Amino acid sequence: MPERRSLRSNKPDSIPTTNGEKARSNSSSSNRDKPRPTRSTSSRSKSFSNKKGITSGAKDTNGDQPHLNGSDPTENGVGGADGADGSKVDDQPAAVTGVKKSGKDKDGDEEMTVVVPPPKASKLTASPTKDDGNDVAMNGIDDSESQAKDDVVDPKAKAVDTIKANFGLLERAVSQFDPRFTLRVLRSISSIRKHISADVLAQVISDTYPSSSPAAKGFLDILGKEYRSSNDGSSEMEVDPKPSTKNAATPKEVLPEVDVYLSILCQVLLYDQEAFGKGTEFSDRLVEHIRTLNRRTLDSLAARVYFYYSLFYEHTAPLPPSPVSAVISIRQNLLAALRTATLRKDQDIQATVTTLLLRNYLSTSHISQADLLINHTSFPPAASNNQIARFLYYLGRIRAIQLNYSEAHDHLISATRKSPSSYTASGFYQASTKLLVVVELLMGDIPDRAIFRQPSLERAMQPYLQIVQAVNAGGLDNFNSLVQKHNAAFRRDGTYTLILRLRQNVIKTGIRTMSLSYSRIRLRDIVLRLGLKSEESAEYIVGKAIRDDVIEATLDHEDGYMKSKDVGDVYATREPGDAFHDRIRACLALHDESVKAMRFPMNQHRLELKNAQEARERERELAKEIVDGEMDEDDAGGDFEGM
Repeated sequence: MPERRSLRSNKPDSIPTTNGEKARSNSSSSNRDKPRPTRSTSSRSKSFSNKKGITSGAKDTNGDQPHLNGSDPTENGVGGADGADGSKVDDQPAAVTGVKKSGKDKDGDEEMTVVVPPPKASKLTASPTKDDGNDVAMNGIDDSESQAKDDVVDPKAKAVDTIKANFGLLERAVSQFDPRFTLRVLRSISSIRKHISADVLAQVISDTYPSSSPAAKGFLDILGKEYRSSNDGSSEMEVDPKPSTKNAATPKEVLPEVDVYLSILCQVLLYDQEAFGKGTEFSDRLVEHIRTLNRRTLDSLAARVYFYYSLFYEHTAPLPPSPVSAVISIRQNLLAALRTATLRKDQDIQATVTTLLLRNYLSTSHISQADLLINHTSFPPAASNNQIARFLYYLGRIRAIQLNYSEAHDHLISATRKSPSSYTASGFYQASTKLLVVVELLMGDIPDRAIFRQPSLERAMQPYLQIVQAVNAGGLDNFNSLVQKHNAAFRRDGTYTLILRLRQNVIKTGIRTMSLSYSRIRLRDIVLRLGLKSEESAEYIVGKAIRDDVIEATLDHEDGYMKSKDVGDVYATREPGDAFHDRIRACLALHDESVKAMRFPMNQHRLELKNAQEARERERELAKEIVDGEMDEDDAGGDFEGM
C-alpha cells in the first residue's frame, strides 16, 4: 500500500545539484537551511540504493553517502545525478523560478519536483566545481567588490573611449552623408572637456596614427609629448603580442574628418590652458589646411575651427578695442572664408564666419563696416539655432547704436527666446537680457520686474535693476550717482554709452509723472524737481516731450506753466489691438521656424519613386504573361472565383 505523501512548496525535499550534493536554501536563518526529509523519502532512498548495488560497506566512516562527483556516466558531456526518489534529474542550474517537473514513481503515485532558484550571490556555473562550506558568502563578497571596482571608472580612460567612439560616428557621417552624426560628435566635446589633457590626446593620437604619420608628429609637437607605441606596456591588455598575417596588413587611412576633430580637441586644450601663442600658431596652420579641402562633411567641423581661430586672436595683444589690435589682421582671412562658403553653399561656415566678422567689427567699434556687411550679405535661414541667436544679438546691438530702437528691440527679443536655457549658456542669456533692458528704457518703456527675479539673472542684473528704478522714479541725481557707481560693470558689458543716453529718458519720465499727478504745474517747479539749470531748458524739454507724444499737455509760454489734458480710455485707442497683433505675429513666426527646423530622412522621395516604378514594371510583366496565355489569374495570385 503506497504511503501518503505531502508536498510542501516552502520546504522542498533534498534537491541534487551538479556536484551530487544537496542544494542550500536561500533563507536568512541558518536553522532553516537544512531540509527535513520525510519517512517516505528516506525509504525510497534506501530502496534505490539497494537496487543500484550500493552496499553498506560503501559508506564512509561518518555513515553518510559518498559523493558521486563524476562517477556516473555523462550525457551530452554533462554529468547526471539521480534524485532521492530514483528519478533522473537534469544536470542544469536551477536559475528559473517556478520550474516544476512531474512524473510517476514505481508505485504509480504522481510526484512533483520543485526547483528552487539559487541565491543571487552564488550563481551556478556550467562546469562542476567542488563546493566548500563558505562558498556562498565568499562569492557574494567577491561579486560586490568587483562591481564596486567596475563602478569606479577612470575619467581619463572614459574620455579616451569617448573620443575613439566618436571616430565611428564621423565615419558614419561620411559614409551616409548625414551631418547629424557630426553634430553629435561636436556636442560631446562639452562633456569631456574637463577631462581632456595632453596625455589623453597623446594616447588617442598614438593609437590612431602610425609612428611615421606627419599628422601625428604635428599633433604631438604642439602637445609637447612623444609617440607612445601600443606595445611599450602603456596599454592595459595585449591580446596577441606576436604579429599575425591578418594584422600585418596596411593600416586603415585616417579620414580628414578625424584629423580636424583631433585638431579641435587640441584647440580646446590650448584655450583652457591659456596658451594663446601656441593656439594662434596652430590655428593658422589648421585654417590653411582646411582651405585645401572641399568636403561637405567637414562643414560643421571647419566652422568650429574658425570659431576658436577668432577666439585665440581676441586674446592676443594688443587687445581690442585698440585700433591696432590683433583681431584686425584676421579679417581678410574671414572674408575669404565667407566668400568661399557662399560660393560652395556651406551654410555652417557661412553662418559662423558672419557672426565672427560682426563680433570682430563691434570689438573695435567699426559700426559702419558691420552695417555694410549686413547689407551686402545674406544670413542663411537654415543655420543652427545658436548661430541665429548670435546673429540676432549682434544685429540688435548695431541697430541700438544706430538709434533704431524698435528694430533693435525685435532682434533682441528673438535672441533671448532662441538662447539656450542650459546653465552653460547663461552668459549669452545675461548679455542679451542686459542689452534688451537698456533698449526698452531708451524706448520709454519700463521692463517687467519678473525679468530680474530669474535665478540665472538675479545677481548679474542687480545694477540694471537700480537703473530701472531710478528711471522709473525720474530722479536725475540718483541716476547720475548710479552711473558713476557701476561705471566699470557697464563698460565691461558694453552698455555704458547706451546708458548715458538715458538721461533724457529720465527727464521725460519725470515730466510724464508730473503730468499725471498735476493738471497744471509751473516750469519753476519742474526745474526744482528734476534738477535742471534754468526755466528755458525745462521749457525746451517739455516742448520736445509733447512733440514726441510722451505726454498729452499744452505749454503756456506767457504764464510759464504746463497744463495736462484729461487721459481718455486706453481701450478706445488702437494700442491694445497693436499689442495683440504683435503677439500673434510672434507666435506665427515661431510656428514657421519650427516647421522649417523639422528633419526628414534624406532621399526618401527617391526610394518611394523607385518602389512605385518597380511595382508598375511587375504589373506590366504580369499583364503581358496573362495576355500571352502563359499565366492565368490563379497563377498571378488573384482571388478570381468562377461562377
